Amino acid sequence: MARGPRYRVPYRRRREGKTNYWKRLKLLLSRKPRLVVRITNKRVIAQIIEYSPEGDRVLVSADSNELENFGWKGDLNNTPACYLTGLLIGKKALEAGIEYAILDIGLKTPSKGSRVFAVLKGAVDSGLNVPHSNEILPDESRIRGEHVAEYYKANPEMFSEYEKRGLKPSELPDHVDEIKSKILG
Repeated sequence: MARGPRYRVPYRRRREGKTNYWKRLKLLLSRKPRLVVRITNKRVIAQIIEYSPEGDRVLVSADSNELENFGWKGDLNNTPACYLTGLLIGKKALEAGIEYAILDIGLKTPSKGSRVFAVLKGAVDSGLNVPHSNEILPDESRIRGEHVAEYYKANPEMFSEYEKRGLKPSELPDHVDEIKSKILG
C-alpha cells in the first residue's frame, strides 16, 4: 500500500467498488434526470433520480417484483423481465411528467444486447426520451424470451421453478406479449 504524507485515501464507496465518481460527476453536470438501472441476483431495479445538494431524490421507481401484480410468472431478472421493468418505469415517468432522462448503468460494463439495455429499450418503447444508439439494444427475439424457450427444448429439467409458477418456458414469448399489453393498456 502507498505510504507517505502525500498519499490520499480514496473515498469509501470508491474503495468498495460501488461508485465511479468521475462518471457520476459527468452525469450530474448535465443537470438532467438519470434513469438508474441496477440488476441484482434476484431482481431488477430502475429509478429516475434527480440531483439535490442534500442527496439524490428518487422521482419514480420500478422494481421487477411489481411485474407479479400484472400476472408475470417468469424469472424476475432475465432479459424479458428487464424489458418489462423498463416499460413500467417509462410509463410511471410519463405519468409523473418526466419526458427525458439519461441512462446511468453504474459500474456495469456496457456490452451490446445486455439486460441493462433491455431496460433502456423498454423505457424508450413506452415513450420516455433517452439518448442511445440502436446498435446496443437487444434483439426482439431475446426481449420476447425466445432464447429461453429454445433452451427449454434442450434442457427441460432446468426449468422446474417456471413450472412451479404455472408457466411452461416454451410459452414465454406469448406471456411476455400478454404482460406488455397489460402494462401499456
